[in-house]
Amino acid sequence: MHQGSEEVRVLSATGVCGSGFKEDSLNAGLSKKPHFIGCDAGSTDPGPFALGSGSMAFPVRSIKRDLRLMLKAARRAKIPLLIGSAGTAGGATHLAKFKDIILEIAQEEKLSFPMAVIHSEQKKAYLKQRFRAGRITALDPAPDFDESVIDRAERIVGMMGEEPYLCALEHGAEVVVAGRSSDCAIFAGIPIKMGIPPGIAWHAAKILECGAAAAAARPSPDCLFAELAKDHFDIEPLDPELRCTPLSVAAHSLYENSDPYRLIESSGVLDLSAAEYEPLDQRRVRVTGSRFEAASKYTIKLEGAELVGYQSIVIGSIRDPYIIRQIDSWIERLRQRVEARTTEVFSGDKVSGQHVFNVRVYGKDGTMGPLEPIKEIRSHELCLVMEVTAATQEIATTIVSIARHQALHLPIPEWGGFITGVACLYSPAYLERGPVYRFCVNHVLEPEDPCEMFPIEYMNVG
Repeated sequence: MHQGSEEVRVLSATGVCGSGFKEDSLNAGLSKKPHFIGCDAGSTDPGPFALGSGSMAFPVRSIKRDLRLMLKAARRAKIPLLIGSAGTAGGATHLAKFKDIILEIAQEEKLSFPMAVIHSEQKKAYLKQRFRAGRITALDPAPDFDESVIDRAERIVGMMGEEPYLCALEHGAEVVVAGRSSDCAIFAGIPIKMGIPPGIAWHAAKILECGAAAAAARPSPDCLFAELAKDHFDIEPLDPELRCTPLSVAAHSLYENSDPYRLIESSGVLDLSAAEYEPLDQRRVRVTGSRFEAASKYTIKLEGAELVGYQSIVIGSIRDPYIIRQIDSWIERLRQRVEARTTEVFSGDKVSGQHVFNVRVYGKDGTMGPLEPIKEIRSHELCLVMEVTAATQEIATTIVSIARHQALHLPIPEWGGFITGVACLYSPAYLERGPVYRFCVNHVLEPEDPCEMFPIEYMNVG
């Protein structure tokens, strides 16, 4: 890395490793001589399961395909490759799986390079010590948090900023694989180190981290390229069929932000209130006016997940207009019957009250639940997802099977005879979803040093 560069060129391979990109686009980006290649590989978007279970959201085959192309391109150009939030959630098991994939590719392609693996899963003793010192505070909204939450959590990760990446590069790493990371930190650190103002660097990073998502009418994930200078950055898709517009880039600046003008990072706040977007041509956009406010306290966001129980579901549909008209009272009667039958079946087992039975109604308010503003049912049929979460899979399946049978023949006042009102999609009707998790931490920790939570493992590959 050369400090004080007039221009920094950055190639973003795709929005998330495993989602894909065109090989031609990657090669087109490589021809523009980027200073480095970056790629996000994870998120909380898939929910708490990946963090809790240690699994990855994308198949290994998909991840390996994307990684192979990125590694070969970076080694061919002799530039760094930076990967953040490896394995979706960035915990120790995710990082280990991701490292194994890289080692397989290196062996298959006969590649050699110095690599750094940055760990982000936090030791529980460290978290308890910081909690007792008053260095952990809640975000809004946040669940209750104490040492028992730390103990219950399957794992808790810290979301690193740009500093661990820069530390790894300064120690000679040419491939950096990081655990849970700010998406933008993957792309902001090197430009800042090379002399680009933080406002420009962080805003460009915000656009780059999702790959070609900032292009207008993007049909599929792809690469994105940026050129950063002292007072602006230019953004360009690498598929010749795509184009960025001032609207598409400005819209992506607002993407996933609770405040349309302020994006919070560990080291400060990106202020977009004075940002301006102008077309350079039919495909490129120039952005100016981005500013960055340094934080008074450096903080690291914590994410944790805990096991809730085991879940089984039944998917069924209703087309009977009489049932549809009274669906709310029908579901309430169903709940009462399910609870009564569950009490009979589990008599003496103390299960009553220790499970959760829920019914989601698609075609009514299945997406937004009680927030749905349209109260009138406008569909001729409804889809029901009956779910039970319990302490064991056997209990969950037993209760959801009770629910299926009770729903199947639940009587209605308009009909005096036997009724069959629900059509089930599968046989057997129940689907066992296995363990389910929930996020149990949404807090920030104030470290003594930006790198103290993120130990780095160095190795020579090949």
